[in-house]
Amino acid sequence: MRHRDSDGGEGGAAQPVGDLNLLRTFLAVHRSGSFTAAAGLLGLSQPTVTTQIRALERQTGRELFERLPRGVAPTPVAHELAARVAGPLDALAAVAGHGAALRERTAPVHLAGPAELLCARALPALAPLVAEGVRLRVGTGLTEPLLDGLRAGRHDLVIATYRPRGRALAAVPLADEEFVLVAAPVWAERVGERLALEGPAALHPVPLVTYAEDLPIARRYWRHVFGARLSRPAAVTVPDLRGVLAAVVAGAGFSVLPRYLCQAELVSGALVPLHEPEDPPINTGYLVQRPGRPDNPDVTRVRDLLIEAGRTW
Repeated sequence: MRHRDSDGGEGGAAQPVGDLNLLRTFLAVHRSGSFTAAAGLLGLSQPTVTTQIRALERQTGRELFERLPRGVAPTPVAHELAARVAGPLDALAAVAGHGAALRERTAPVHLAGPAELLCARALPALAPLVAEGVRLRVGTGLTEPLLDGLRAGRHDLVIATYRPRGRALAAVPLADEEFVLVAAPVWAERVGERLALEGPAALHPVPLVTYAEDLPIARRYWRHVFGARLSRPAAVTVPDLRGVLAAVVAGAGFSVLPRYLCQAELVSGALVPLHEPEDPPINTGYLVQRPGRPDNPDVTRVRDLLIEAGRTW
């Protein structure tokens, strides 16, 4: 096996990689995205995996993984090596009768996105795959840092609240979420028909509950529906829309929530829509995937099932 120097020329005589165990360890790290995860897949200690990868890097004369604060990112040389050895190693494992064991050790799928959507929609949709042996590692957070993590190799799939800029990341529309202005019945009775007569000024006496100080969802609702700027402080902030929902149901005030998150409470009467415009604000979520073909076939299974399930969200 020959590797090219950075200037495009071929290096000296290629150094053969004679130890299949090093290649198996390398492939596990490449597929799982971290030394620790690979160690768990292989039944080895993390220091052993680190030692084997360093040995392979000495043999190839190239750095294979960029060490990150969380996990590792394969270098272009690692992607090339994985493309060459994955098929033969998997075939060898199958011939040796280890096909079932290999499937059991398939790397987890690293999925990330908004905590509320993951818990309310994505994880229930993926339950059948988990029952079939697919392993998931789920992370939560805001879209921008999650996309940074996707580029760095920490995630396989990210549910994003907006389409990423550029063409480096593949993104497909996943689902639309409609935003609803809601409150508990006690507040809905006080506001009554005043909202239709007075507009948003009718809500001034009602506390506002939201998940951030800058009121992103509520501000968008005000701008889209009322054509006005929302300039009031929140009475309660909770960095999780499920907490916002719980506070509003308990009578803390009003909020703007995704309909999917509060649909059960609207049906039961625990929440009341304060306003039902003909053109409510809608936000499209996107499923974003790491560049290149995934080494782990379970990534494709998770992606396809999420896209299918998203049609019903």
